[in-house]
Amino acid sequence: MKFVVALALSGAILAVAACGGAEEPGVTADAVPDAVETDVAETEPVVLANGMTVAETISTRQENLKGMGGALKTVSDNVRSGSPDMAAIQAAAVTLKGHSENIGTWFPEGTGPESGLETDALPAIWEQPDEFAAAVERFQVAALALSTAAESGDAAAVGAAFRPTGGSCGGCHDSFRADDD
Repeated sequence: MKFVVALALSGAILAVAACGGAEEPGVTADAVPDAVETDVAETEPVVLANGMTVAETISTRQENLKGMGGALKTVSDNVRSGSPDMAAIQAAAVTLKGHSENIGTWFPEGTGPESGLETDALPAIWEQPDEFAAAVERFQVAALALSTAAESGDAAAVGAAFRPTGGSCGGCHDSFRADDD
């Protein structure tokens, strides 16, 4: 909208100036295009290959990671309780498995600290892509094992599968996530 108004204003000023009419005080025809170029450059967000802006990508990633944290807490709380709620564990395991299948796509180039937006993602994700991919794969394997154990309804199997799942998350955080201060 600013662009259209500025363009119309600039055209009107040029038309009046060309006719020899009075100019608006303090506004010159060549001052308006500079302002228009600045406004356009600042208002057009970059859209990534995933169809989202950098801010949307980071926000979605953070929401998904919080969902994973909640699912891990559900499993942990139930594994530690005297009578685990297998339905809650199964639902949490489905969440973790589903996120494990997509987590590798949540970190496109340009969505790290260099974006200027708040993120705990460390540059190491993009500087060490093979190591990050290996960490993602460890989580995928662990989440699949947890999901399989949860489907079985065997609380002992869930407990055994939970430890490597939580460990894979912690291992990734150690190398690829900024510490919470």
